[in-house]
Amino acid sequence: MPIGLVALALGGFGIGLTEFLIAGLLPQVASSFSVSEAAAGWLISGYALSVAVGAIALTAATTRLPRKNVLVGLVALFVLGNLLSAIAPNYQVMMLGRIVAALCHGSFFGIGSLVARALVAPERKSRAVAIMFAGLTVANVLGVPFGALVGERWGWRASFWAVTGIGVLALAGIATLVPAWAGRPQATGAGADDRVAAAPTSLRAQFRVFRSTQVWLTLAATALSYGGMFGAFSYIAYTFTEVAGFSTGDVSWLLMVYGVGLVVGNMIGGRAADIDRDRALLLALISLTVTLFVFGLLAASATATVILAFLMGVCGFASVPGMITRVTDAAHGAALAASANVSASNIGNALGAWLGGLAITAGFGYASPLFVGSAIALTSVAIMAVAAQQSRRTAPEPNHSH
Repeated sequence: MPIGLVALALGGFGIGLTEFLIAGLLPQVASSFSVSEAAAGWLISGYALSVAVGAIALTAATTRLPRKNVLVGLVALFVLGNLLSAIAPNYQVMMLGRIVAALCHGSFFGIGSLVARALVAPERKSRAVAIMFAGLTVANVLGVPFGALVGERWGWRASFWAVTGIGVLALAGIATLVPAWAGRPQATGAGADDRVAAAPTSLRAQFRVFRSTQVWLTLAATALSYGGMFGAFSYIAYTFTEVAGFSTGDVSWLLMVYGVGLVVGNMIGGRAADIDRDRALLLALISLTVTLFVFGLLAASATATVILAFLMGVCGFASVPGMITRVTDAAHGAALAASANVSASNIGNALGAWLGGLAITAGFGYASPLFVGSAIALTSVAIMAVAAQQSRRTAPEPNHSH
């Protein structure tokens, strides 16, 4: 695998840390700025909303520019956002820093996934995307404990200084290690296949790819697969403590078990998608549906909870690399579609968390989000099955990549 992928993974790691570490720092931040817990919580919600908006807006605005240059600019924006957070004199500047850092998130993963796949041979494209996303999954494992540990020892600002430093390293890495040809919309290097080599560059052409049913089916399956996982994950701490009987002190290591599952699932999913992508995606989504349902049934067992939290992570992220290469193939390599996939995942996260919360509010108990997540994931199975069947019917030739 090319060294440029390591630089992309480092960028993904930094961006992932920014998203996740704030959760472990909220009490300190709220105290520092004398704001309520709810107001501090907006530093998370505001970030998520900015991701969804920035993914489309920044990708659309930079569609004619070389992708490597855009990635360097996005990471520079990320560095600026975290620097603002680190030096923020008040809550308003802190929020501005979070928004600025978040704007680059969706576009980085959308455009970065196209650059990653251009660095390798076509039959390894999903694995290349998985390596880039490995940074994000590792950040999921380490983000909250990293933020909490650094914040506890040196104050919450130190966490943001550390992430700013990681951003500077990623910026230097992408600038020096990613070849310029891989960042061209018409990439013709080792990994450019015909569909991505002919990527549309005009904004009108980028929007035209959304006429494709396959693009919309894949985006819907992406949103609902994330919705299923996050419907369960958003309230998993309550499941651990109120249902399985773990102490609050156990939650951090249980979340790390889940996070290790994400890392494993991401790598397995990338490899499987390069062999038979639609079959791998269906298997991942069915596995997630079954895992969440069984987790709901066995959540009162401490042993089963540990095993199923790991499997939830594996199945939850096994579909991610394949979904991204699937939507970009259907969209002929349009960067806007790749970024829309990131927006879809964030919409799914919000939907899942909302429906899981409704189940708890309705009095169905703290295991109910697992069943809600399973039901949402089941709809993604149905949509993916339709997409796969339609793709087989219209495919001009079978996929022989191994």
